[in-house]
Amino acid sequence: MLSDELFSSVCGPPIAANTAISKDVGIYAHTLSPTWAVKSSFKKSSAPVHCLAISDSHVFAAQDQKAHVHVYSRARGNQEALVPFQERIRCLALAGDVLILGTAEGRLILWETCTGRQITTPPCHVQAVSCIAVSPSHVLSASDDSNVNVWSLPRLLEAGQDIGHEPDRTLSNHRAAVIDLVLGPGSNPETSLCVSASKDKTCILWNYQSGQVLRTLLFPTAPLCISLDPCARTLYVSSEDASLYLVELFGDKPLLGSRSAELASIVMQINSPLGVADEDVGPASCMTVSHGGTSIITGHVKGKILKWNLVDNSHPAELANLNASVTNVVFAPFLSEKKHTQAVTVVKPNQSQRQYTLTTQLEGDLDHDTRFNQMLSANGFSSETIAQALASFAASGGSSS
Repeated sequence: MLSDELFSSVCGPPIAANTAISKDVGIYAHTLSPTWAVKSSFKKSSAPVHCLAISDSHVFAAQDQKAHVHVYSRARGNQEALVPFQERIRCLALAGDVLILGTAEGRLILWETCTGRQITTPPCHVQAVSCIAVSPSHVLSASDDSNVNVWSLPRLLEAGQDIGHEPDRTLSNHRAAVIDLVLGPGSNPETSLCVSASKDKTCILWNYQSGQVLRTLLFPTAPLCISLDPCARTLYVSSEDASLYLVELFGDKPLLGSRSAELASIVMQINSPLGVADEDVGPASCMTVSHGGTSIITGHVKGKILKWNLVDNSHPAELANLNASVTNVVFAPFLSEKKHTQAVTVVKPNQSQRQYTLTTQLEGDLDHDTRFNQMLSANGFSSETIAQALASFAASGGSSS
């Protein structure tokens, strides 16, 4: 049975003198289904919000108020490397084998973990980069300066001159720091959806490839973390007053698209929350939606992880108490992209080097597929298989007569 694997991180001192919870553990790997349990843990880490990324083989965690990243091996369950950088890391995100980091000086650092190649942009924001979101072809960086920059990922990675070291466009409708940023799954230029949340109490829905504002949502208090469901049809927002809001983008009164009854310039006030967390839990600092879209997992400043069931809209259930501020909850990749190679270990970045060595492990059999494997992977029966079967049937019939 397939199970959802959830990673969580904590940052800061213990909340209570609870000896049952290890003070040295900073990252936990949990199984969400069929039952909640701690699968493994990683020590000596203190990752703030937006500073945890998960790949098929590794865990990357930027450290609080420091200029280095801890790299953990998921297979071996230990720390594989400590990678230093020249500036403090405020956030990070993973795009394939490229780890993208936002610094306190407003720069982006791209690190190819399989070769060690490092690319550093000039200060693209006038203040620190607060969060990063990635798609297969774009990088979006948000900042305390209230702006969101849209970058072409292939241009950033292009070898040679610094052709990609300027953003394609800047999204600048917010009036305060941007504190969270999410992307929809679509890559079509006409449906490229992203949502930014700001301390100005608004969430703005954008087409990030055109720079068009699709909708502005206003909340009673500032949103702290946001998430989209897997189909990007519903937006979930957790705010400073511990409320959780559900905003349907394509419901009976669509907010987006040609069926929308109002102009995109009209600000929509959101007042009715889906639910409110208990007072002893505190506001959520991080949030994620399950792969099936039926539940929401929130991590809270008072150490608890809650599960909100969207099927029956019941009161949130407490999954764990980690006795420190929960800063990240991230699901591990569920259906990973098929790769023919896998890097055995990460290679530390080197910005001055111009030649790189790739050490990788080949996945699968190098021989050609057998006839059975070809038949197994085909949709139905191929014409070649049917022709061989008919020829065999005709030959057997002729010999018997």
